[in-house]
Amino acid sequence: EAKWGQGSSLTLLLPHGYEGQGPDHSSGRIERYLALSGEDNWTVATPSTPANYFHLLRRQALSERRRPMVVFTPKSMLRLRAATSQPDDFTSGTFQPVLADPNSPSPSAVRRVVLCSGKVYYDLDKARTTAEARDTAILRVEQLYPLPADELREALASYESADDIVWVQEEPANQGPWPFIALNVPEHLDGNRRLRRVSRASSASPAAGSQTSHDAEHKKLLGAIFGS
Repeated sequence: EAKWGQGSSLTLLLPHGYEGQGPDHSSGRIERYLALSGEDNWTVATPSTPANYFHLLRRQALSERRRPMVVFTPKSMLRLRAATSQPDDFTSGTFQPVLADPNSPSPSAVRRVVLCSGKVYYDLDKARTTAEARDTAILRVEQLYPLPADELREALASYESADDIVWVQEEPANQGPWPFIALNVPEHLDGNRRLRRVSRASSASPAAGSQTSHDAEHKKLLGAIFGS
C-alpha cells in the first residue's frame, strides 16, 4: 500500500482457542499480529458473539477504506450454547468494538472490572455466577487493533467505584494480547487506576500438551479472580 497505493480487503480467519488440545491447536499467534500493528494498517479482532462476528465481516465488506483484517475464531464457540445472538441482533445495530456486561451489575457495587477478549469471557461469566461475585463487571474488548480507546474509556467510566482493573487472558503472559494491551491501555485509564494481568505464566510453548495440565492451569487462572 505504501509503495504502490493499492489497498487490500483480505480477511484471515485463524483458529485460536485454549481447549486443552495442545500447542498447535491452541494459538493463532495473536501477539505476532499485534506486534506488527501500526499506522492503522489493519484490523485485529476476536468477536465473541455471532452477531458481532456478522457485523464485523459486514463492515469489512462495505468499508470504503480497504485494509486487511485478522479474526481469531475459537472452534469451541461453534457449539457453545452461551455464545448465541437473537435475530434482532443481526438485523439491527453495528459492530461493537467493546461489549458491555450483559448482566448489568450495579455500578455502585462494582469494585473490580475484568477486561478480556474472546471465548474466555464465557468461562469468566460462569465462574462469576458460581462465586456470586456481584462486585465484578466483565467487559469484552472485541477489537484489539485499532485499539478502541474511546469506547473502552466510556465503558470503564460507568464503574467509578472500581479501583481494580484486570486484564484476563488464557494465553501465557508473554503471548496473546497482553504485551500489546500492557503497552497501550494504561495511558487511557483515568485517575489513579492501574491495570494488572491474570494469565498463565510466561512460556516457550503456546499451550500445555496435556488436557490434565490445561485444566489445572485454567482452574488456577479463574481462581485468581474469583477464588478456588
